[in-house]
Amino acid sequence: MEHHLSNEAHQEFLTFVLGEENYALDIMTVKEIRGYEEVTKIANAPDYIKGVINLRGDIVPIVDLRLKFNVGEATYNEFTIVIMLMVGERIVGIVVDEVSDVIKVGESEVKSPPEFGVAFDSAYLHGLTSINEQMIILVNIQKLISSDELGLLDSSLKVEQE
Repeated sequence: MEHHLSNEAHQEFLTFVLGEENYALDIMTVKEIRGYEEVTKIANAPDYIKGVINLRGDIVPIVDLRLKFNVGEATYNEFTIVIMLMVGERIVGIVVDEVSDVIKVGESEVKSPPEFGVAFDSAYLHGLTSINEQMIILVNIQKLISSDELGLLDSSLKVEQE
């Protein structure tokens, strides 16, 4: 079998699980992966914004994607995973069911997203790819996190400074 050396751009994604589905996000946005810890609640925040934590001096909002998209069980224990993302200038944590691994995807392997049947609004999807017969939904996490829908980059989330 001959290999064609294409100069196709490959992108690395971190795959994660929400409910029954496998998703992936651009690994360049991932700052760190950590366990869930107690958060400070924010008044009047939607239920999927669990609150904020202080991460080495940064006030980081924690979003539970399981609640946002009504998938999986929103349990919080030592196995609960939070992916810390750097989106623009902000750090945001997202809670997922589990983190799987890192995959490399070439542009030609990305199919356009379906219009139905996934938790995410297709506006936030980059497309689909499959790895070992398994469908993986590529999420445009920057777009999701900075969307008005989540309201995370909204100034109202600033924690009051005394």
